[in-house]
Amino acid sequence: MNSTTMRRAGLSIAVVAALTGLTACGSGDSSDKADGGGKDEGGIKLSPIAALRTVEKSTDKADTARVDGTTTMGSLSSMDMKGVMGWSDGITGNVTVTFTGGSQAQQMKQLGTTELDYRYLKNGFYANMGDRFASQAGGGKHWVEYDYDTLAELSGAAGEAFQDQMQNTTPNQSVKMLLASGDVKRVGTEDVRGKKAVHYSGKVDVADFTAKSADLDEDKMAELKKQFEQAGLSTETIDIWVDEDDLLVKKSEKGETKNGTFSQTAYYSDYGTELNVEKPPASDTMSFKDLMNKQPAV
Repeated sequence: MNSTTMRRAGLSIAVVAALTGLTACGSGDSSDKADGGGKDEGGIKLSPIAALRTVEKSTDKADTARVDGTTTMGSLSSMDMKGVMGWSDGITGNVTVTFTGGSQAQQMKQLGTTELDYRYLKNGFYANMGDRFASQAGGGKHWVEYDYDTLAELSGAAGEAFQDQMQNTTPNQSVKMLLASGDVKRVGTEDVRGKKAVHYSGKVDVADFTAKSADLDEDKMAELKKQFEQAGLSTETIDIWVDEDDLLVKKSEKGETKNGTFSQTAYYSDYGTELNVEKPPASDTMSFKDLMNKQPAV
């Protein structure tokens, strides 16, 4: 793999993995379409919609959480992620993504690593691409800066939705998606890592939810839906588990794409845990835009 191929492959994979880290945390606001809720007449049992509105508020107020999980995207990749995320003022966090299978894992091995460290800040994120990338493609610098404005410019409607998702992520995204769908049911009570949790499930039109979350105009919404159709992704089945404190402790998302089945499972713990995120040293950082525009060595 030459330096130009290494640079472009590495930078593209890093964006996918970064988004995976955030979708494990959650994303975006929604316009709540689901009605109903409140308590039954006896005041004992909340309806699924009313219960989820309580979960949405409780999780949103927690500010930080420890997150770990797994993601599979057909034959493209499978990866594990773990770290701490915060959402009190934009998205911040320290997350490590490890590639465990698929074509992207093979490409990452050629880059000399199967693990990427991320630092998420309010207006962008940083990825540590490793020693081989730094020496052969990064001009000696390990960290690549991805600012959300630049990423949004590169991908049209999908880029705008991506920017909104990256900047407005909270763990209760899956809760909001179920509320927006109006299709949610209470499955029952189950055990999640030793905690008693209530299981809810439903189906969501992904393109419709994403477009409305990002507040796109009619033309951009049509463009985004076309991009989702090209990817083969239409609906997702979402399952969430909520503990006795009305906090999300687990979520699962599954859908079909042209690359195969997409599935992600994430676990949440230690709500309110301490989080400090430091910007990498400027002397060891290069911007995504500069690297993409960098001419190959002669």
